[in-house]
Amino acid sequence: MNYRLFTSESVCAGHPDKICDQVSDTILDACFLQDKLSRVAIETLVTTQKLILAGEVTSKAKVNFEEIARSVIKELGYTDPIYNFDYKNADVEVYIHEQSPDIALGVEKLGAGDQGMMFGYACRETPQLMPLPVTLAHEIAQAMDEARELNFQYLRPDGKSQVTVEYKDSRPQKIGKVITAIPHDPKIKPGKVARDIYEAAVVPVLKKYGFKIAFSDFVCNGTGKWEIGGPASDTGVTGRKIIVDTCGGMARIGGGCFSGKDPTKVDRSAAYAARFIAKNIVAKKFAQRCEVQLSYVIGKPKPVSRSIETFGTNKVSISKIEKFAWDLLDLSVSGILKGLDLRRPIYRQTAAYGHFGRSQFPWEKLA
Repeated sequence: MNYRLFTSESVCAGHPDKICDQVSDTILDACFLQDKLSRVAIETLVTTQKLILAGEVTSKAKVNFEEIARSVIKELGYTDPIYNFDYKNADVEVYIHEQSPDIALGVEKLGAGDQGMMFGYACRETPQLMPLPVTLAHEIAQAMDEARELNFQYLRPDGKSQVTVEYKDSRPQKIGKVITAIPHDPKIKPGKVARDIYEAAVVPVLKKYGFKIAFSDFVCNGTGKWEIGGPASDTGVTGRKIIVDTCGGMARIGGGCFSGKDPTKVDRSAAYAARFIAKNIVAKKFAQRCEVQLSYVIGKPKPVSRSIETFGTNKVSISKIEKFAWDLLDLSVSGILKGLDLRRPIYRQTAAYGHFGRSQFPWEKLA
């Protein structure tokens, strides 16, 4: 890696796009709770006092889509009409039908639900074998949410974090800048907001990884003011944070998002499989960095291509790495579903703070 500086961002759970991801994935989980063969592809859109659900669900499950949407909005803190988006008053529209019979034809034969390419990445920058910038950004965003819920009632839903890491010889050396944004009660002075976020979220997260940053290199709310966040300020859509969801821009990404899709959609399941393989290669110390690419065609069960890139960091031959990698997991659609046990309600928790680098997910396990 030749970057001297690398920046990644994350967003808080109440960010408009993440509201949408969490609603879509909560619907998926609700379907899986009743029917593990459910096929789901749900898109959510939020704006001022409105949430729209659209997509396809083929399932034996009986699910109240509107009730789920309102419960997620409430959990994320949108409980006050002052936000111009709250769980009681938002208008919820539902436009959901069954999966296209043309797509179902291939999926029912255990083929991929779409064509496309997927990537997985791992590196030795953190214990989670993830890039440091995005790992720090996720944990700061999560710490900001925890501070809002537990300590600082003047903070409001929504928020973002951004971390710049300085590198030397492809290794993280220091933190260059940390930037955050979070809405708050206007009665609280911006200086107090900045100091509280710095002390409650930034300092402890950086310390955990052996870093620190001066308050003078920290920015909170760059315009100096942010009172109302959420969908009234910025429309949200499912699947718009695919860089946040993956590796913060340090690795390639496929063409599709994850949230709202059941794992017969290889956009999701094959990306998880690729991460599983890349992580295991790096964990074995076969390479310092590894990227795995898979590609599929709709209706066919197995990948049409599979590749491994180690960026010149491999410690053993590529042929040995490939032999190890392709024996780890059956990369047919049914093989991934079974091998990673993906037909179960685990997806709501993926929809904030990143899909990778978090030990509770099966694609993060070591073989």
